[in-house]
Amino acid sequence: MRINNPLRFKNILFSFVLLLTIAGCNNNSAPDVSAISVNTSIGRFDKLLFEKIDTGSMATGIKELQYAFPYFTNDFINNILGLPIVSASTTDSVANITLSELKRFIKITRPLYDSLSPRFANLDELDRKLNQSFKYLKYYFPDYKIPKIVTYIGPFNAPGVAITNEALAIGLQLYAGKDFSFYTSTQGQEIFPLYISRTFEPEYIPANCMKAITQDMYSDNNQSRTLIEQMVERGKQWWLLEKLLPHEPDSIKTGYTQDQLKWCENNEGVIWNFFLKYDYLYTEEFDIIKTYIGEAPNTQGMPDASPGNIGQWVGWQIVKKYAEKKSGLTPDAIMKTDNKKIFSGAKYKPR
Repeated sequence: MRINNPLRFKNILFSFVLLLTIAGCNNNSAPDVSAISVNTSIGRFDKLLFEKIDTGSMATGIKELQYAFPYFTNDFINNILGLPIVSASTTDSVANITLSELKRFIKITRPLYDSLSPRFANLDELDRKLNQSFKYLKYYFPDYKIPKIVTYIGPFNAPGVAITNEALAIGLQLYAGKDFSFYTSTQGQEIFPLYISRTFEPEYIPANCMKAITQDMYSDNNQSRTLIEQMVERGKQWWLLEKLLPHEPDSIKTGYTQDQLKWCENNEGVIWNFFLKYDYLYTEEFDIIKTYIGEAPNTQGMPDASPGNIGQWVGWQIVKKYAEKKSGLTPDAIMKTDNKKIFSGAKYKPR
């Protein structure tokens, strides 16, 4: 998310100076990436699909899509809509299924596109933020190949951000604003409870894009490991996200509210003692682990003020402690360090 008496003026002046000091510290902690050049032009697949394609000639329309977006069209048709890809070798009967279903999709989804179109008419600010994040990504990972970026509108069960072989695809249907009619409907709430849909705001797009990329770069293979190993693994993701989005607030990066973040910071020792008290750190029981890893309105056994996914927050603090002690390690080295080693080396003992 984004931001006349003498005594009051004095207080405001002091706050302003303090903010400048804090801002300066934050800027100093981030590397200078001004010399790094990346191209993050956002392709508007959604505009072409809903504004330009002639539904009276879908065979021609698909060819236009494939010509303009060769790096995404087939992924959209096959992986997002679940339809067969149309190519020179596709039989007429199979092609007709795709053509008719794509036409149907355009018809029933056009009202959604029309309602979202004004909100996303100008993507300059999104492009600027993504460009900056990709500069940080190239700074830390010079060999990383920047994907093409494309926006689309798909079914509500399609991802808000999808990584394909060549593209980073942003599903605008999940960024219509937390008060969007479908999200607040009975059907919408069955799919997206309020604690999830409240983050369906455009300002979350850059962080969600970077999350998708970091998860793609470092896949999580710790699902069968102990809770503490999974906490550290998830914590690595947020730690790396800090590197790529140094100027974004933690509420955007974590999905927590400001009050939830404040509660965690004020109760860090209490949270840690909770895990120690119940001897949960080394459990491998799925039902226990899922209570502390993953989306939830709050954490079972803790006050209502607590956020869900608190295990990732604790893991994040552990990784930060370890990274402070091992300042000579690159982000890639941190991400590849064994989670048990990180936990042991961090010597995490909050009060």
